[in-house]
Amino acid sequence: MRGGGTRCAAVTTTLLGALLISLGGCGGPGPAGTGDPHTESADKPADEPTGIPGVGDRLQRGIPAASRQVVVVYGDGKDSADATVVLYTKHGSAWHRVGNWPAHNGKKGWTTDHHEGDKRSPVGVFTLSDAGGVLPDPGARLPYTRSAAIAAPRWWPRSHWHDFDYVIAIDYNRTEGTPPNNQARPRGHAKGGGIWLHMDHGSGTSACVSVSRAAMRYLLRTLDPDRHPVVVMGDRADLRS
Repeated sequence: MRGGGTRCAAVTTTLLGALLISLGGCGGPGPAGTGDPHTESADKPADEPTGIPGVGDRLQRGIPAASRQVVVVYGDGKDSADATVVLYTKHGSAWHRVGNWPAHNGKKGWTTDHHEGDKRSPVGVFTLSDAGGVLPDPGARLPYTRSAAIAAPRWWPRSHWHDFDYVIAIDYNRTEGTPPNNQARPRGHAKGGGIWLHMDHGSGTSACVSVSRAAMRYLLRTLDPDRHPVVVMGDRADLRS
């Protein structure tokens, strides 16, 4: 959800588009995040659990049977903007942790009933089908759309200017198989949309999940449509429920 707290909207080059975008925007002030999957990944436990740690049966059942890659966003608390992103891959019946990174979510935390402008990230299981950004494709496996229209507006704080250099669309209230900045909202605009994984600026977003540049590059190069990646996201209490 981009800009001024309304939504992650496409940045157009027309005056009308600029005025619309000025009503929305992911994030708040802060320095760019850092992250390195090689230094931040934890060693795999000796005995891997069959289920994903910290994710209860309700959300586990929402993971498609074909999925072999899951990004879990563990929010620190219902009203917290701090989180940890962990990537799991499935081998046989067991999920293995392959990387983890510090992250941020909505400025006001999490909700199970997300609405446009509430500045909370939606709790749930969502597919990951499309990617893009301002920068050239870094070797993404997901379909990647490079477009200047994805760029953060220059009237945002300078710390936000590179938020959308790389993005992965979270398939909440969007049309899958389209560029991340497609403005279609199948469930209506009141339910929000334009929720992405994107680059971090050091503090909470309007509903998106943000991680470091290194983490984004790693995820883009790793998430594979043939492995049907999804994101499971929420505060730790909701994830366990």
